[in-house]
Order: sequence, then structure tokens, then C-alpha cells
Amino acid sequence: MTESESKLDAADAEWQLIGLLDDLVNVMFCAKNTDGRYTAVNTAFVRRSGRSSKRDVLGQRASDLFPAELAARYEEQDERVVRLDEILHDELELIRRPGGSTGWYLTAKRPIHSEDGSVVGLVSISRDLITPDARGIAVESLEPIVAAVRQGIDGSLVIGDLAVIADCSPGQLDRRMKKVFGLTGAQYVLKARIDRAANLLQRSDESVAAVAAASGFYDQAAFTKQFVRLVGETPTQFRSHPG
Repeated sequence: MTESESKLDAADAEWQLIGLLDDLVNVMFCAKNTDGRYTAVNTAFVRRSGRSSKRDVLGQRASDLFPAELAARYEEQDERVVRLDEILHDELELIRRPGGSTGWYLTAKRPIHSEDGSVVGLVSISRDLITPDARGIAVESLEPIVAAVRQGIDGSLVIGDLAVIADCSPGQLDRRMKKVFGLTGAQYVLKARIDRAANLLQRSDESVAAVAAASGFYDQAAFTKQFVRLVGETPTQFRSHPG
């Protein structure tokens, strides 16, 4: 096989892979160059951006497609990947879907290297965390953990106590949690607290400080910092959108 034929085969395999990614309705895929412009996306990503076709997305930057706070978060992640040649694993994110509903995703990003080793872009996949069924929770004997997190969501629960409740080591607990929920114990607790906060922000008139306290955060500043990191909006901005 000649070098040109090898390159054609590689290019064909790349587009075949993107075609397969179009079939994944719960996984968003994109690729970007070092200028932050999208060079490839799947259909789920197009829906997430609120556009009608890939033509409306390709060549655009995050700031062209998403609110400023979200775009800034994506660009900060991209900076770590492209400029620092860093791989991001399991970044937990609460993403607002078209129509206003929200969903939790785990995002991974990797740099793309040229033949000389320089970074020429990145690829990203965000996986929808589907709510597990009761049977999966029961099989892994995680009912006590679910109950403990629910009861201690106001901050009375210490994350280090979860392994004790589950009667296993912290490493074993994380493996069991990842198998069922796709999250470590610490991520699961944080997700539960942000879920509580998001629900209170949308369905009550409580102050942001009161929401922070009711959701187990040390103070309003710590809560706002975590909320912006995970959601891409301040609590006040999130509250302003219809649920």
C-alpha cells in the first residue's frame, strides 16, 4: 500500500467513525482546531447547540453558539488541553438541553497531535448520565449510600463516611458507584447537592444564600463557585431561565 493510499484509508476511517457517532443520541462529540473552531461534530452536538444542521456549527467557536458563561468554561477547558497538552477525564457538567430541561454529563477531552508531536486541535465527548434503574442500585448494594446522601444533603453528610456506610474501602466504593452511576462517591454527592440547589432555584423564592445552606455548601461564595464551574451560569442567571 502506498503512502497516499494509507492516508486515504485513514481519512475514510475517520469519517466512518464520525458517521457512527451520529448514531449515539446520548453522546455529544466535537473536534476543534487550535483556533477553537469546530471542525467536526455529531448530530447530538448540533441539537445541543440549538442549531439545525452541521453547516451551522462547523467553523464556529463556542462563543458563537453558547451563552458567554458556558463558552468561557469550554474555552478554559480547551486551553488546558491545547496549550498544556493535557487530557481531561470525567468533567462533571450540568447541561441545559434545548427546551430548558437540564441533564448531567461527563465530559472528556484529548489533544490531537500532528506527526511531529505538536498539538493541532482536540476532540471532546460528553456522555449523558442516564438515571440508573433500581435493580442496578440493588445489585451493587448501594441503597444505603443513596439514602445517606438524600438524608445528609444539607451538609450533615461527610463524604469520607460513605465507604463506612457501604462497609467497603473507598476504592471499592468508587468502583461500585462508577459501575452504577458513572460517578465516584464524591461526584455523586456533589451532583445531588447541585440538583437540590437547581430545584430550589427554579421552584422557590429562597435567597441564594438560603439555597446554598439547604444544599450543603459552606457559604454562598463556595456554592456560587461550584455552581458556575458545573453549570456555566451563576445561580441567579440559572434561576432566570424557565425550568
